[in-house]
Amino acid sequence: MEWKLLTQEDYVTTLWSGGTTTQLAIAPEGAVYADRDFLWRFSSARVELEHSDFTPLPDYVRLISVLHGDLDMKVGEGERFGLEPLTLCSFDGGVPVESWGQCTDYNLMLRKGRAQGNAQSLALEAGSALTWTPAVPAPMEYPGCTVALYCVSGAAEVDGVAVQEGQFLLCRQADPTRKVKLSSRTGASFMAAVIFTR
Repeated sequence: MEWKLLTQEDYVTTLWSGGTTTQLAIAPEGAVYADRDFLWRFSSARVELEHSDFTPLPDYVRLISVLHGDLDMKVGEGERFGLEPLTLCSFDGGVPVESWGQCTDYNLMLRKGRAQGNAQSLALEAGSALTWTPAVPAPMEYPGCTVALYCVSGAAEVDGVAVQEGQFLLCRQADPTRKVKLSSRTGASFMAAVIFTR
């Protein structure tokens, strides 16, 4: 895979009513979040209010995880629940969502009917290595594939590319069956994702 390493200088940070949101990457390149015509978007938000409401995004499926701090959520008419760090919650962006707690989160937004995807956390102990296969091939109607890894903590090498906390590795034209090799001398944790588009 041909990886592109993104750092703080590449991100776009904006203010919202509850804190700040840092856009890590968006597709297509150059798309503007506010126009709501993007295929997918990775971001990380700092939630500074104790109670907040999510922005409605009816054209998107959302996946969210907590990187640091505490977060309780209530999705639609469901019960309030606590989201454990580095676990994922997926929900329809058009459903009302409330949250409680101050945290830094990780978000993936996928355009309904045009993008499918999943994410997971990966952890490496100090001096360890692992091999990650993003996914099996998508259905024929989703020929495009993007693979992304966000370094939540520590430092590691991914396919020989050095990456550290807060940096983002992105391959926009990926082979989803290709194995990705990770190793770390000090220990590291990642949020890894694969997205299929048409």
